[in-house]
Amino acid sequence: MSEKLKVGILGGTGMVGQRFISLLENHPWFEVVTIAASPRSAGKRYEDAVGDRWKMDTPMPEAVKDIVVMNVNEVEKVAAGVDFVFSAVDMTKDEIRAIEEAYAKTETPVVSNNSAHRWTPDVPMIIPEINSDHTQIIEKQKERLGTKRGFIAVKPNCSIQSYTPALKAWEEFEPYEVVATTYQAISGAGKTFKDWPEMVGNIIPYIGGEEEKSEKEPLRVLGTCEDGEIKLAKEPVITCQCIRVPVLNGHTAAVFVKFRKKPTKEQLIEKLENFRGAPQDLELPSAPKQFIQYMTEDNRPQVTLDVDYEKGMGVSIGRLREDTVYDWKFVGLSHNTVRGAAGGAVLCAELLKAKGFIAAK
Repeated sequence: MSEKLKVGILGGTGMVGQRFISLLENHPWFEVVTIAASPRSAGKRYEDAVGDRWKMDTPMPEAVKDIVVMNVNEVEKVAAGVDFVFSAVDMTKDEIRAIEEAYAKTETPVVSNNSAHRWTPDVPMIIPEINSDHTQIIEKQKERLGTKRGFIAVKPNCSIQSYTPALKAWEEFEPYEVVATTYQAISGAGKTFKDWPEMVGNIIPYIGGEEEKSEKEPLRVLGTCEDGEIKLAKEPVITCQCIRVPVLNGHTAAVFVKFRKKPTKEQLIEKLENFRGAPQDLELPSAPKQFIQYMTEDNRPQVTLDVDYEKGMGVSIGRLREDTVYDWKFVGLSHNTVRGAAGGAVLCAELLKAKGFIAAK
Protein backbone atom coordinates (compact mmCIF):
# COMPACT_ATOMS: atom_id res chain seq x y z
CA MET A 1 0.00 0.00 0.00
CA SER A 2 2.87 2.37 0.73
CA GLU A 3 3.75 2.46 -2.99
CA LYS A 4 0.40 4.02 -3.86
CA LEU A 5 0.09 7.78 -4.14
CA LYS A 6 -1.66 9.37 -1.17
CA VAL A 7 -4.88 11.08 -2.23
CA GLY A 8 -7.04 13.69 -0.52
CA ILE A 9 -10.68 14.31 -1.45
CA LEU A 10 -11.81 17.92 -1.04
CA GLY A 11 -15.57 18.01 -0.58
CA GLY A 12 -15.62 14.32 0.25
CA THR A 13 -19.07 14.19 1.86
CA GLY A 14 -21.06 15.34 -1.21
CA MET A 15 -22.31 13.15 -4.04
CA VAL A 16 -19.28 13.60 -6.33
CA GLY A 17 -16.93 13.23 -3.36
CA GLN A 18 -18.67 9.97 -2.51
CA ARG A 19 -18.29 8.83 -6.12
CA PHE A 20 -14.54 9.55 -5.92
CA ILE A 21 -14.31 7.47 -2.76
CA SER A 22 -16.23 4.54 -4.25
CA LEU A 23 -14.22 4.60 -7.50
CA LEU A 24 -10.88 4.75 -5.66
CA GLU A 25 -11.62 1.68 -3.52
CA ASN A 26 -8.86 -0.83 -4.39
CA HIS A 27 -7.37 1.49 -7.02
CA PRO A 28 -3.96 0.11 -8.11
CA TRP A 29 -2.19 3.52 -8.06
CA PHE A 30 -4.07 5.73 -5.61
CA GLU A 31 -5.15 5.43 -1.97
CA VAL A 32 -7.53 7.80 -0.19
CA VAL A 33 -5.81 8.83 3.05
CA THR A 34 -7.42 12.24 3.68
CA ILE A 35 -10.98 13.53 3.36
CA ALA A 36 -11.71 17.22 3.82
CA ALA A 37 -15.08 18.95 3.91
CA SER A 38 -16.85 21.93 5.43
CA PRO A 39 -16.14 22.97 9.04
CA ARG A 40 -19.45 21.38 10.16
CA SER A 41 -18.16 17.94 9.10
CA ALA A 42 -14.60 18.44 10.33
CA GLY A 43 -13.56 16.36 13.34
CA LYS A 44 -16.13 13.63 12.67
CA ARG A 45 -15.46 10.11 11.42
CA TYR A 46 -16.31 9.99 7.72
CA GLU A 47 -19.11 7.51 8.31
CA ASP A 48 -20.66 9.83 10.93
CA ALA A 49 -20.16 12.95 8.82
CA VAL A 50 -22.04 11.39 5.90
CA GLY A 51 -24.69 9.76 8.10
CA ASP A 52 -27.72 8.71 6.06
CA ARG A 53 -26.58 10.75 3.04
CA TRP A 54 -24.49 8.00 1.37
CA LYS A 55 -25.85 8.07 -2.20
CA MET A 56 -23.86 5.37 -3.97
CA ASP A 57 -25.31 2.00 -5.00
CA THR A 58 -22.36 0.20 -3.40
CA PRO A 59 -21.63 0.26 0.35
CA MET A 60 -19.25 2.82 1.83
CA PRO A 61 -15.72 1.34 1.65
CA GLU A 62 -14.55 0.08 5.05
CA ALA A 63 -11.16 1.76 4.58
CA VAL A 64 -12.64 5.27 4.74
CA LYS A 65 -15.25 4.90 7.50
CA ASP A 66 -12.88 5.79 10.34
CA ILE A 67 -10.98 8.57 8.54
CA VAL A 68 -11.47 11.75 10.56
CA VAL A 69 -12.73 14.48 8.25
CA MET A 70 -10.51 17.57 8.09
CA ASN A 71 -11.52 21.19 7.55
CA VAL A 72 -11.06 21.88 3.84
CA ASN A 73 -10.13 25.49 4.65
CA GLU A 74 -7.04 24.38 6.60
CA VAL A 75 -5.11 24.12 3.37
CA GLU A 76 -1.56 23.59 4.65
CA LYS A 77 -2.70 20.96 7.16
CA VAL A 78 -4.71 18.98 4.60
CA ALA A 79 -2.02 19.22 1.91
CA ALA A 80 0.74 18.05 4.24
CA GLY A 81 -0.39 14.42 4.22
CA VAL A 82 -1.15 13.88 0.53
CA ASP A 83 0.59 13.67 -2.85
CA PHE A 84 -2.36 15.26 -4.70
CA VAL A 85 -6.05 16.04 -4.25
CA PHE A 86 -9.32 15.63 -6.09
CA SER A 87 -11.58 18.65 -5.68
CA ALA A 88 -15.37 18.38 -5.45
CA VAL A 89 -16.00 21.27 -3.06
CA ASP A 90 -19.39 22.98 -2.93
CA MET A 91 -18.59 26.69 -2.79
CA THR A 92 -19.02 29.79 -4.93
CA LYS A 93 -16.86 29.94 -8.07
CA ASP A 94 -14.66 32.66 -6.60
CA GLU A 95 -14.14 30.60 -3.44
CA ILE A 96 -13.34 27.49 -5.48
CA ARG A 97 -10.84 29.34 -7.64
CA ALA A 98 -9.12 30.69 -4.54
CA ILE A 99 -9.00 27.44 -2.58
CA GLU A 100 -7.82 25.32 -5.52
CA GLU A 101 -5.01 27.79 -6.21
CA ALA A 102 -4.13 27.77 -2.51
CA TYR A 103 -3.73 23.97 -2.61
CA ALA A 104 -1.70 24.14 -5.82
CA LYS A 105 0.64 26.68 -4.18
CA THR A 106 1.41 24.15 -1.42
CA GLU A 107 2.98 22.08 -4.25
CA THR A 108 -0.08 19.80 -4.28
CA PRO A 109 -1.55 19.00 -7.71
CA VAL A 110 -5.33 19.54 -7.87
CA VAL A 111 -7.54 17.51 -10.22
CA SER A 112 -10.89 19.25 -10.10
CA ASN A 113 -14.44 18.24 -10.89
CA ASN A 114 -15.54 21.86 -10.50
CA SER A 115 -16.24 24.37 -13.26
CA ALA A 116 -14.51 27.36 -11.63
CA HIS A 117 -11.16 26.98 -13.44
CA ARG A 118 -12.44 25.63 -16.78
CA TRP A 119 -11.78 28.97 -18.46
CA THR A 120 -8.55 29.89 -16.67
CA PRO A 121 -6.26 30.17 -19.74
CA ASP A 122 -3.39 28.04 -18.45
CA VAL A 123 -5.53 25.36 -16.75
CA PRO A 124 -6.10 22.33 -19.01
CA MET A 125 -9.68 21.03 -19.31
CA ILE A 126 -9.21 17.40 -20.22
CA ILE A 127 -11.13 14.49 -21.70
CA PRO A 128 -8.08 12.19 -21.72
CA GLU A 129 -8.94 10.37 -24.97
CA ILE A 130 -9.43 13.66 -26.82
CA ASN A 131 -6.91 16.27 -25.69
CA SER A 132 -4.17 14.64 -23.60
CA ASP A 133 -1.69 17.01 -25.27
CA HIS A 134 -3.28 19.96 -23.43
CA THR A 135 -1.32 18.88 -20.34
CA GLN A 136 1.63 20.77 -21.83
CA ILE A 137 0.18 24.11 -20.68
CA ILE A 138 0.69 23.02 -17.06
CA GLU A 139 4.31 24.22 -17.26
CA LYS A 140 3.09 27.73 -18.07
CA GLN A 141 0.64 27.55 -15.16
CA LYS A 142 3.42 26.54 -12.76
CA GLU A 143 5.38 29.62 -13.83
CA ARG A 144 2.40 31.82 -12.99
CA LEU A 145 1.78 30.11 -9.64
CA GLY A 146 5.47 29.98 -8.76
CA THR A 147 5.34 26.23 -8.14
CA LYS A 148 7.54 23.27 -8.98
CA ARG A 149 4.92 20.51 -8.83
CA GLY A 150 1.65 22.22 -7.82
CA PHE A 151 -0.96 22.93 -10.51
CA ILE A 152 -4.67 22.59 -11.34
CA ALA A 153 -6.24 20.44 -14.04
CA VAL A 154 -10.00 20.17 -14.59
CA LYS A 155 -12.46 17.96 -16.40
CA PRO A 156 -15.25 19.43 -18.51
CA ASN A 157 -18.97 19.45 -17.91
CA CYS A 158 -20.78 16.11 -17.76
CA SER A 159 -23.26 17.15 -20.46
CA ILE A 160 -20.68 17.24 -23.29
CA GLN A 161 -19.31 13.71 -22.78
CA SER A 162 -22.07 11.98 -24.75
CA TYR A 163 -21.42 13.82 -28.04
CA THR A 164 -17.99 15.52 -28.04
CA PRO A 165 -16.10 12.18 -28.42
CA ALA A 166 -18.08 11.48 -31.60
CA LEU A 167 -17.23 14.93 -32.98
CA LYS A 168 -13.54 14.24 -32.31
CA ALA A 169 -13.75 10.80 -33.93
CA TRP A 170 -15.26 12.42 -37.02
CA GLU A 171 -12.97 15.46 -37.24
CA GLU A 172 -11.52 14.53 -40.65
CA PHE A 173 -15.01 14.99 -42.13
CA GLU A 174 -15.05 18.54 -40.71
CA PRO A 175 -18.23 18.82 -38.66
CA TYR A 176 -19.11 22.53 -38.69
CA GLU A 177 -22.60 22.87 -37.25
CA VAL A 178 -24.20 20.92 -34.38
CA VAL A 179 -27.60 21.01 -32.72
CA ALA A 180 -27.80 19.01 -29.48
CA THR A 181 -30.49 18.42 -26.89
CA THR A 182 -29.35 16.73 -23.69
CA TYR A 183 -31.62 14.77 -21.37
CA GLN A 184 -29.82 14.92 -18.05
CA ALA A 185 -30.06 12.72 -14.96
CA ILE A 186 -30.91 14.07 -11.52
CA SER A 187 -27.60 12.89 -10.03
CA GLY A 188 -26.07 15.70 -12.12
CA ALA A 189 -27.70 18.01 -9.57
CA GLY A 190 -26.27 15.91 -6.73
CA LYS A 191 -29.66 14.40 -5.96
CA THR A 192 -31.52 11.11 -5.81
CA PHE A 193 -35.27 10.54 -6.14
CA LYS A 194 -35.44 10.40 -2.35
CA ASP A 195 -34.05 13.97 -2.21
CA TRP A 196 -36.07 15.21 -5.16
CA PRO A 197 -39.48 13.49 -5.24
CA GLU A 198 -40.96 16.17 -7.50
CA MET A 199 -38.76 14.85 -10.33
CA VAL A 200 -40.65 11.53 -10.41
CA GLY A 201 -42.63 11.52 -13.67
CA ASN A 202 -41.47 15.08 -14.39
CA ILE A 203 -39.28 16.99 -16.86
CA ILE A 204 -37.77 20.42 -16.18
CA PRO A 205 -36.71 22.30 -19.35
CA TYR A 206 -34.00 24.35 -17.63
CA ILE A 207 -30.67 23.60 -15.94
CA GLY A 208 -28.90 26.78 -14.86
CA GLY A 209 -25.76 27.55 -16.87
CA GLU A 210 -25.75 24.18 -18.57
CA GLU A 211 -26.55 25.25 -22.12
CA GLU A 212 -23.70 27.77 -22.23
CA LYS A 213 -21.27 25.10 -20.97
CA SER A 214 -22.56 22.54 -23.47
CA GLU A 215 -22.09 24.94 -26.38
CA LYS A 216 -18.69 26.38 -25.45
CA GLU A 217 -16.70 23.75 -23.55
CA PRO A 218 -16.35 21.35 -26.52
CA LEU A 219 -14.54 24.12 -28.42
CA ARG A 220 -11.92 24.33 -25.66
CA VAL A 221 -11.53 20.54 -25.49
CA LEU A 222 -11.18 20.41 -29.30
CA GLY A 223 -8.81 23.40 -29.34
CA THR A 224 -5.04 23.56 -29.73
CA CYS A 225 -2.18 24.56 -27.42
CA GLU A 226 -0.49 27.78 -28.48
CA ASP A 227 1.83 30.03 -26.42
CA GLY A 228 0.94 28.45 -23.10
CA GLU A 229 -2.82 28.58 -23.46
CA ILE A 230 -5.61 26.87 -25.34
CA LYS A 231 -6.76 28.38 -28.62
CA LEU A 232 -10.43 27.50 -29.05
CA ALA A 233 -11.59 25.50 -32.02
CA LYS A 234 -13.67 27.73 -34.31
CA GLU A 235 -15.90 24.83 -35.34
CA PRO A 236 -18.24 23.15 -34.98
CA VAL A 237 -20.65 25.88 -33.96
CA ILE A 238 -22.89 24.25 -31.34
CA THR A 239 -26.35 25.17 -30.11
CA CYS A 240 -27.83 23.21 -27.24
CA GLN A 241 -30.85 22.73 -25.02
CA CYS A 242 -30.47 20.95 -21.67
CA ILE A 243 -33.42 19.24 -20.01
CA ARG A 244 -33.62 17.55 -16.61
CA VAL A 245 -35.37 14.17 -16.86
CA PRO A 246 -36.49 11.56 -14.28
CA VAL A 247 -33.42 9.33 -14.58
CA LEU A 248 -30.95 8.70 -11.73
CA ASN A 249 -27.73 8.29 -13.75
CA GLY A 250 -26.97 8.88 -17.41
CA HIS A 251 -27.03 11.87 -19.74
CA THR A 252 -28.51 11.22 -23.18
CA ALA A 253 -28.01 13.55 -26.15
CA ALA A 254 -29.95 13.82 -29.41
CA VAL A 255 -27.54 15.40 -31.90
CA PHE A 256 -27.70 16.74 -35.47
CA VAL A 257 -24.47 17.39 -37.42
CA LYS A 258 -23.49 19.09 -40.69
CA PHE A 259 -20.19 18.05 -42.32
CA ARG A 260 -18.08 19.86 -44.95
CA LYS A 261 -16.81 16.51 -46.28
CA LYS A 262 -19.75 14.13 -46.68
CA PRO A 263 -19.09 10.79 -44.96
CA THR A 264 -20.95 7.53 -45.43
CA LYS A 265 -22.65 5.79 -42.53
CA GLU A 266 -20.06 3.03 -42.71
CA GLN A 267 -17.23 5.56 -42.44
CA LEU A 268 -18.81 7.25 -39.43
CA ILE A 269 -19.34 3.96 -37.59
CA GLU A 270 -15.82 2.79 -38.37
CA LYS A 271 -14.36 6.01 -36.96
CA LEU A 272 -16.38 5.61 -33.74
CA GLU A 273 -15.44 1.98 -33.17
CA ASN A 274 -11.74 2.48 -33.89
CA PHE A 275 -11.37 5.71 -31.94
CA ARG A 276 -8.81 5.50 -29.15
CA GLY A 277 -6.61 7.91 -27.29
CA ALA A 278 -3.79 8.17 -24.77
CA PRO A 279 -5.64 6.25 -21.99
CA GLN A 280 -5.98 3.19 -24.22
CA ASP A 281 -2.41 3.46 -25.55
CA LEU A 282 -1.04 3.86 -22.00
CA GLU A 283 -3.40 1.16 -20.62
CA LEU A 284 -4.43 3.39 -17.74
CA PRO A 285 -6.28 1.52 -14.95
CA SER A 286 -9.63 3.29 -15.40
CA ALA A 287 -9.51 3.50 -19.20
CA PRO A 288 -12.28 1.75 -21.12
CA LYS A 289 -10.85 -0.81 -23.53
CA GLN A 290 -13.35 0.40 -26.16
CA PHE A 291 -14.06 4.08 -25.54
CA ILE A 292 -17.04 4.37 -27.92
CA GLN A 293 -19.42 1.55 -28.80
CA TYR A 294 -21.82 1.82 -31.72
CA MET A 295 -25.18 0.13 -31.17
CA THR A 296 -27.15 -1.05 -34.20
CA GLU A 297 -30.53 -1.66 -32.51
CA ASP A 298 -33.15 1.02 -33.16
CA ASN A 299 -33.98 1.28 -29.45
CA ARG A 300 -30.41 1.73 -28.13
CA PRO A 301 -28.62 3.20 -26.29
CA GLN A 302 -30.92 3.02 -23.28
CA VAL A 303 -30.06 4.31 -19.83
CA THR A 304 -31.11 1.18 -17.97
CA LEU A 305 -29.21 -1.15 -20.32
CA ASP A 306 -26.19 0.86 -21.36
CA VAL A 307 -25.22 3.55 -18.83
CA ASP A 308 -22.69 1.25 -17.14
CA TYR A 309 -20.90 0.33 -20.38
CA GLU A 310 -17.19 -0.12 -19.60
CA LYS A 311 -17.97 0.43 -15.89
CA GLY A 312 -19.51 3.79 -16.76
CA MET A 313 -16.34 5.03 -18.49
CA GLY A 314 -17.41 4.34 -22.08
CA VAL A 315 -19.71 6.25 -24.43
CA SER A 316 -22.58 4.59 -26.31
CA ILE A 317 -23.73 5.92 -29.69
CA GLY A 318 -26.76 4.73 -31.67
CA ARG A 319 -29.53 5.71 -34.10
CA LEU A 320 -27.06 7.14 -36.61
CA ARG A 321 -29.07 8.08 -39.67
CA GLU A 322 -29.26 10.62 -42.45
CA ASP A 323 -31.27 13.75 -41.77
CA THR A 324 -33.47 15.86 -44.05
CA VAL A 325 -32.10 19.20 -42.75
CA TYR A 326 -28.69 18.30 -41.33
CA ASP A 327 -26.39 15.62 -42.76
CA TRP A 328 -26.53 13.06 -39.96
CA LYS A 329 -28.16 12.63 -36.57
CA PHE A 330 -27.46 10.30 -33.67
CA VAL A 331 -28.16 9.58 -30.01
CA GLY A 332 -25.34 9.44 -27.44
CA LEU A 333 -25.26 8.26 -23.82
CA SER A 334 -22.67 8.66 -21.07
CA HIS A 335 -22.62 8.11 -17.31
CA ASN A 336 -22.70 11.58 -15.82
CA THR A 337 -21.15 10.90 -12.40
CA VAL A 338 -18.60 8.31 -13.60
CA ARG A 339 -17.24 9.37 -17.00
CA GLY A 340 -18.83 12.80 -16.65
CA ALA A 341 -17.55 13.61 -13.16
CA ALA A 342 -15.43 11.63 -10.71
CA GLY A 343 -14.42 8.84 -13.10
CA GLY A 344 -13.28 11.32 -15.73
CA ALA A 345 -11.22 13.11 -13.08
CA VAL A 346 -9.66 9.82 -11.89
CA LEU A 347 -8.72 8.98 -15.49
CA CYS A 348 -7.27 12.48 -15.84
CA ALA A 349 -5.15 11.92 -12.71
CA GLU A 350 -3.95 8.59 -14.10
CA LEU A 351 -2.92 10.36 -17.32
CA LEU A 352 -1.10 13.05 -15.32
CA LYS A 353 0.73 10.39 -13.31
CA ALA A 354 1.68 8.49 -16.46
CA LYS A 355 3.05 11.72 -17.96
CA GLY A 356 5.05 12.53 -14.81
CA PHE A 357 3.01 15.53 -13.61
CA ILE A 358 1.80 13.74 -10.47
CA ALA A 359 4.25 11.81 -8.29
CA ALA A 360 4.99 11.14 -4.63
CA LYS A 361 6.03 14.25 -2.70
